[in-house]
Amino acid sequence: MAQVGYARVSTTGQNLESQLEALKSCDKVFQEKVSGADNHRPQLSSLLEFVREGDVVLVTKLDRLARNTRHLLEIAEFLQRQRVGLKILNLGIDTSTPTGKLMLTLIGAIATFERELMLERQAEGIALAKAKGKYKGRKPTAMNKRDEVIQLIKIGIPKAEAARRAGISISSVQRILRKGHD
Repeated sequence: MAQVGYARVSTTGQNLESQLEALKSCDKVFQEKVSGADNHRPQLSSLLEFVREGDVVLVTKLDRLARNTRHLLEIAEFLQRQRVGLKILNLGIDTSTPTGKLMLTLIGAIATFERELMLERQAEGIALAKAKGKYKGRKPTAMNKRDEVIQLIKIGIPKAEAARRAGISISSVQRILRKGHD
């Protein structure tokens, strides 16, 4: 039986240290710097492949593991099928108990509801600012690098390296590529 930790921050400017400190009792810790909205989280995938029956996965906070209730429940169900426990340290949730399973579902639903309310308030605030003529929107600096990024990608430079060379984030590179090569 192993304790396996998972630590994640959303941006390269954030720090994993506090999570790693809380997970120092773990036998192995998977860590990454990637947005929770990103469906491709290689270290989370590696963790899920790594764990075996009897292991326990530890995370410091619920939002480090999953972005919404559906994703949380998918992960929890997968771990349960593998007979792997899940502990959320800041909430004291342990899915090896029926109460822990119930609490995980309830807390996950509340967290998703809270996020949706926040996004709704944000949209209302933006609409109000636009109506008052005070909303400027995102600064177009990354799009100014569009041609440079497209050229780098065309010659086979990986996205992360193209972002570094252009002085923009990888999410900006991905946004540029999604908008197309017009």
